[in-house]
Amino acid sequence: MKRYAASILAGAAGCLLMGLPASAQSERLSQADSSLSDTSSVIDQKQAPESFSRLAKRLMPAVVNITTSQTVAPEGLPEFPDGSPLERFNEFFGRDPEGFRREGSLGSGFVISADGTVITNNHVIEDADEINVVFNSGRTLKAELVGTDPETDVAVLKVTSDDPLPFVDFADSDAAEVGDWVMAIGNPFGFGGSVSAGIISARNRDIQSGRYDDFIQTDAAINRGNSGGPLFNLNGEVIGVNTAIISPTGGSVGLGFSIPSNLVSSVAGQILEYGHPRRGWFGVNVQGIDQGIADAYGVKEPKGVIITSIDDGGPAAKADFEVGDLVLSFDGKMVENVRGLSRVVAETEIGSEVSVDIVRDRKRRTVSFTVGELESNTAEEAREPLPENALAQNPIGAELREIDDDARRRYGIARDVAGVLVNSVAANGPSFGKLRKGDVITEMAFERISSLEDAYEILGPDSTPPGENLLIRVWRGGQTMFFTIETKR
Repeated sequence: MKRYAASILAGAAGCLLMGLPASAQSERLSQADSSLSDTSSVIDQKQAPESFSRLAKRLMPAVVNITTSQTVAPEGLPEFPDGSPLERFNEFFGRDPEGFRREGSLGSGFVISADGTVITNNHVIEDADEINVVFNSGRTLKAELVGTDPETDVAVLKVTSDDPLPFVDFADSDAAEVGDWVMAIGNPFGFGGSVSAGIISARNRDIQSGRYDDFIQTDAAINRGNSGGPLFNLNGEVIGVNTAIISPTGGSVGLGFSIPSNLVSSVAGQILEYGHPRRGWFGVNVQGIDQGIADAYGVKEPKGVIITSIDDGGPAAKADFEVGDLVLSFDGKMVENVRGLSRVVAETEIGSEVSVDIVRDRKRRTVSFTVGELESNTAEEAREPLPENALAQNPIGAELREIDDDARRRYGIARDVAGVLVNSVAANGPSFGKLRKGDVITEMAFERISSLEDAYEILGPDSTPPGENLLIRVWRGGQTMFFTIETKR
């Protein structure tokens, strides 16, 4: 993916938190006569209008161009001394009399309240010393930064005007469907007030740009400078904020991505009320599962995540969770994968008590706990470890041995870690690509392993017949991992 800075689209994602604060909601209700969105009638979002001209003309006053400037320290470019015959070239290189130079960027944004609240992308205004909002009429207002959320690439600005400003409303992005018509307005390549139209091409896109990726994909033309601009539905409501493109050329090839409006309005509400976004915190690391692990846990589909570690001071540590628990649902919402858990935890109200459905020892149970608040320096909830390939033999194709002091020093194995050491892995064996030299097997088939006798008892034909998938819990470099290994026939 092309990831741009300043005036270029940049990828990001985020989590649904809470709506606008009550005070902001009531204020906006009293300003409803300034809204340019039309929710008075139901419009078929799948039926293309004869023209987008009326919609564009109505919405244009609430869409703005964002210009920023930044002072850059005098390094890199040449600077000629006063009195030098080449002094006149300092201006050419953008230097001021003190040797500093100014850099600018362009982006897009839109007004969401009559009193001048403006939404744009964080990357559009990041590190800016000065931010200006330029309206379609040419009017320019200096903007103050209210707050940002780099995780979702959302920024909230405020401008002051003697008269109420025209604004637009957010749509319910959860109701948007693939195939619905949409329209983008923005400032591509500095050409303000540019309009493009298309459809929603896909939902829930993960483009590997952030921990909470959940983009709306559109084929409406989005280019550099559209960053932070709105993606409208046919009611003139904002369905998303244009943020990213995938392009081999840097221009639109019909792969544009927008942050869903529900996410943006929620993050903006948090910023307006608290000055920063607030996210729920579970206090665990997890990994996804495959069909083999699902079979080992006795579930039909490879959906859910396994808890691989629990933060000592985190919310989960205060409840009855264990490493190895398979999480199926969180607060009544099904958990399909790592990213899904990240989003559902983040959007859960801080301080609320939630129920988590898990599988432990092939038995289903429910554990309740109180959701904490994720701090910016808190370890990420859903770090999924990637197994590495290695090289060696027995029913799982791995040579096992007891853990001695030399092995603990060599592989950094803590004294409280019990199990058997993987000494080598056969290149043509079932453990290849999963286990590696230096791993410590701590459990097999949900049974604790503390010696070679424990391991070989489980690996015996009476306990694990050839051809069965064996669930193995592994300690590797301070992290817990789970693998299913088909024993040799």
